[in-house]
Amino acid sequence: MSLTEKQIEDLGSKIVEKLKTVYDPEIPVDIYELGLVYDVQISTEGQAEILMTLTTPNCPVAESLPIEVEEKLKSIDEITDAVVKITFDPPWDKDMMSEEAKFELGLL
Repeated sequence: MSLTEKQIEDLGSKIVEKLKTVYDPEIPVDIYELGLVYDVQISTEGQAEILMTLTTPNCPVAESLPIEVEEKLKSIDEITDAVVKITFDPPWDKDMMSEEAKFELGLL
C-alpha cells in the first residue's frame, strides 16, 4: 500500500479525531486540546508516529497513556502501525493548551 498526499492529509484529520477521544485522567480535556501532541508523522505505508509529552514527568498514566494512543490510532483502517514517543523537551505548560481547553478549564 502506498498512500497519496491527499490520503495522508485525510488520514491526518482522522488521527486528530482519534486523539481528541483520549483524555488526561487528571484534567477533563483531551490530549490534543491540552497541547500534549507535538508532532504527527504518517508514512506512505500508513505508519503513524506521534511525538507527545505528558503534563508532568511523574504523570500517573505515563505508561498507559501512550499505549492507549497507539491502540486508538491502530483502530483506523489505513494505519498499519502506530508508535508513540514521549518527550519532555520542551516541557508542557498551560500556554500550550488551545483556547477551547483554556475556556473549558475556566482559564479565560
